[in-house]
Amino acid sequence: MRKDTPIHMSTEILTSLDDFLGGRVQALQPNKGFRAGLDSVLLAASVNKNSETMLELGAGVGVASCCALMDLPRLSAVLTEIDAPSLELAQKNLRNNDLETRAQTLLLDITQKGAVRAKAGLKTDAYSSVIANPPFFDAKSGTNPSVASRAKARHMAEGDLDKWVKTAAASAAPRGEIIFIHTASSLPELLNAFSCRFGAITILPIVPRPGQDANRVLVRGIKASRAPLKLLSPLILHGPEGREFSPIAEKIFRGESRLHW
Repeated sequence: MRKDTPIHMSTEILTSLDDFLGGRVQALQPNKGFRAGLDSVLLAASVNKNSETMLELGAGVGVASCCALMDLPRLSAVLTEIDAPSLELAQKNLRNNDLETRAQTLLLDITQKGAVRAKAGLKTDAYSSVIANPPFFDAKSGTNPSVASRAKARHMAEGDLDKWVKTAAASAAPRGEIIFIHTASSLPELLNAFSCRFGAITILPIVPRPGQDANRVLVRGIKASRAPLKLLSPLILHGPEGREFSPIAEKIFRGESRLHW
């Protein structure tokens, strides 16, 4: 379901109200700019079912965290976001889904130094799961928004992906999991950042249709582990033709199943 709704915040934004997990989660998000979708649901479904504390870096309007919290009743979450209007929407989405008592939001540039992050309220060695869906766009390509925080929320400057992983490593508890979803073309850079900090690295390629190349990857690492890397069989989203999801993907997107990896 989608319904365009103007909401009153620090700036007027035209939003839509969108369903996730078969309608169990409803989220407001801007009509223009980045919009949460399949990637956010997959990221939420990748969190270990026994996790109790989760940190989302660059949470946007909070769709991934809302989905994870809705699916895992024991979970609590901290959501960080650099863009204030997006964070306001995340707060509304947590409240509208009756999840606000289990979540905290922080207005924060997670690429800043540890002292800045700590002053904002971000803990170190604290979270059993750290998840992220970093900006896909190169800061040198396309047109950046005029607002600096919004530009940084949508575009990744050179070297910033390593800073995201570094913050994830500092924030995760020992033996905690760190999970990123990103473009397949970014896998070399992501692996370089993960391999010097984590073990038990697991890669799940995400493929649109059978026989096609992966266009996304989920990458998980475990802090303080020395276990070897694993490359899993791909998750295929659709059949050879048509718009219908594969049976596995359909269950995940409807909130009836999770990723077992």
